[in-house]
Amino acid sequence: MRVLVTGAAGFIGSTTAELLMSQGHEVVALDNLVSGRENNVPQGADFVQGDCGDVVLIRSLGTFDACVHFAALIEPGESMKFPERYFSNNVASTFRMIETLVETGIERFVFSSSCAVYGDQVEMPIDEDRAPRPHSPYGQSKLMVEQGLQWMVELGRLRAASLRYFNAAGGTLAHPERHDPEIHLIPIALDVAVGRRSHLDIFGSDYATPDGTCIRDYIHVSDLAEAHALAITALRQHPGLTVNLGTGVGSSNRQVVEAVKDVTGRDFDVRFVGRRPGDPAAAVAANGRARDLLGWRAQRSDLRSIVDDAWAAFQAMEP
Repeated sequence: MRVLVTGAAGFIGSTTAELLMSQGHEVVALDNLVSGRENNVPQGADFVQGDCGDVVLIRSLGTFDACVHFAALIEPGESMKFPERYFSNNVASTFRMIETLVETGIERFVFSSSCAVYGDQVEMPIDEDRAPRPHSPYGQSKLMVEQGLQWMVELGRLRAASLRYFNAAGGTLAHPERHDPEIHLIPIALDVAVGRRSHLDIFGSDYATPDGTCIRDYIHVSDLAEAHALAITALRQHPGLTVNLGTGVGSSNRQVVEAVKDVTGRDFDVRFVGRRPGDPAAAVAANGRARDLLGWRAQRSDLRSIVDDAWAAFQAMEP
């Protein structure tokens, strides 16, 4: 198959592009390099620098059997300050691309959605039938794309899967977790552990959770990549899918910090500061639908393995 992977210079996109290539697919890797890094793109992929909303560019790339769409702005806190950016980039640009891809005959579309569509839920774990109530413009932008895709599926215009994944983490030696700017807990904690940052801020210690800090369902990036590949195949049988990707196990911010200290063997300064706008208290996935419809299981996503792999990838990175 010929597959377009957008955001292919990012953490999850590059890992998925590499997996698809290992399975024999031809990959066109599209990224505007605003936050991605060209050296993340796997060797052998046809790299194109540009925006997914550039209709002329998308049309020039030719025809595809499938698209896996990762390209997006991803910071809930930033979206609370600049919501217009998130709706323009994450929604409008996405549908300009989809319109062009449909015109050129694409059949399958896999969308990188997010647990942020659920917002601040009380009962855990969260299954796909839970009513969405986004807590930030970021989450709302993901839900709006999902809803548009549902209409396209219903009207027979496209086969589409929306994968609502929880907290991507871990990394591989080829694809360490690194964002610009960095907002994710594990890579920031690793930076502090090696002295690249003076301390680690934990946003909120008064949540209604057992230790007062946010709880998240961490999932290894390699498991996420596998789910995207499986979703392309599953769309042969299912015209539309909405699936959670998570382990069903939550880890608090305090637990993650202790795991990083244990794996690295280094103590470091942790400071508790005010809550960050847009952050729910907890987000833990029910993942039965992913098992049943995709045949997917998280193989590498226990917290210790995630931090071990993140640390190994971190140490292998160039300074």
